[in-house]
Amino acid sequence: MGHMLYQMGQVSDKQLHRYKQDSQKMGKSSFAYAWVLDETEEERSRGITIDVAQTKFETDKKIIYLLDAPGHKDFIPNMITGATQADSAILVINSVTGEFETGFDLGGQTREHSLLVKSLGINQLIVAVNKMDMCDWSESRFLEIHKKLSNFLIKQVGFKEPDLMFVPCSGLQGENLSKKCADEKLTCWYNEKKTFDSKSIKGGLSLLDCVNKLKPQERSIDKPFRFCISDIYKSAQTANISIVGKCEAGTLKQGDKIIIVPANESGLVKSISINDEMSLPMCFAGDSVTLNVANVDINNISIGNFVCDTQSVMPVTDRIRGRIILFNLSIPVTNGFPIVFHYKSLNESASIKKLVSQLDKSSGEVVKDKPRVLNNGHSAIVEIKLNKPICVELYQNYRELGRFMLRYNGVTIAAGQITEIVQKTKN
Repeated sequence: MGHMLYQMGQVSDKQLHRYKQDSQKMGKSSFAYAWVLDETEEERSRGITIDVAQTKFETDKKIIYLLDAPGHKDFIPNMITGATQADSAILVINSVTGEFETGFDLGGQTREHSLLVKSLGINQLIVAVNKMDMCDWSESRFLEIHKKLSNFLIKQVGFKEPDLMFVPCSGLQGENLSKKCADEKLTCWYNEKKTFDSKSIKGGLSLLDCVNKLKPQERSIDKPFRFCISDIYKSAQTANISIVGKCEAGTLKQGDKIIIVPANESGLVKSISINDEMSLPMCFAGDSVTLNVANVDINNISIGNFVCDTQSVMPVTDRIRGRIILFNLSIPVTNGFPIVFHYKSLNESASIKKLVSQLDKSSGEVVKDKPRVLNNGHSAIVEIKLNKPICVELYQNYRELGRFMLRYNGVTIAAGQITEIVQKTKN
């Protein structure tokens, strides 16, 4: 993505020259373009993305807010935080022989990332088949990867074929990113005239063309305001605080009164901005913005809290019921099973207190009440007890806020939807 941003003029020649010099000194000259989004010293020295970076670019059709999320298994919680804020996703695949197989077949992250983005409500996926120059732009290699991965994404993960787009490219060489590739080794088989067997390959498109083809999402603008906090910091010039996050539902305008839950901190919106630069009179569902807020104690709020309309406050609870689908289990799930509950920007220690019922995966009908254990592939209704109260919404009321993930021992083991708030905490 760094090379594409450079091609689009988002990174100056001077900046890129400095990245190339500095990366060369560290013996990582091929990482210069990655440094466009990997900004911390640790990320650059280790050569991996750790935190979620955000930037903005414009095409002739769209304004895109890009979230660069980590791929390494040690930083999956950060990846989940980034994915919860996204509408669509780009899955970058290493096409080099052996590398793709390691990521897909041998316990790599390709499968987990695919399951995560779909479970978090992302329905449109671009698969960037990278490093194709190292495969000599081989059509057979591209189609081999497409066959394996598309079968998995459609049959096991649940993506629809028209919502997938596979595109060959080379991040390091900058081929087929913002402009169509001119290399004849690719264009001889990947062009507008070529018809492929799958709807997920559209010949001749660059990566940027695929981004432009993404369909806009439906927004819950008419519902009460909900804003998930992903970062908080004190404003440099005033006593106000800046709250960064995504507007999940409703609208908010400058001068509105708000309440932050579960802390019940009341405040006043002094200004709304994008990337601390462009000031806005109001924001809508789907917008990632910074709120400058007065009369709020920064010590009482934290990442994962929600900003709400004072007339419609989000429910707070420490006990929910949810419908889950289990995968990647190393041991069976029983009553009292310890988990980490991931919900938007929040991750909280919890336990599966009760196995309520096992469901038929297709119909959703109950096949067994109060099962003793749950295994891989099972669908079930479970009761989850959280270590402390958090803000949640039912899936039936807010699709954007009704999804969650469960992790155990560093592995994602389940995706779920909130079906019932068992016990509300008094606000």
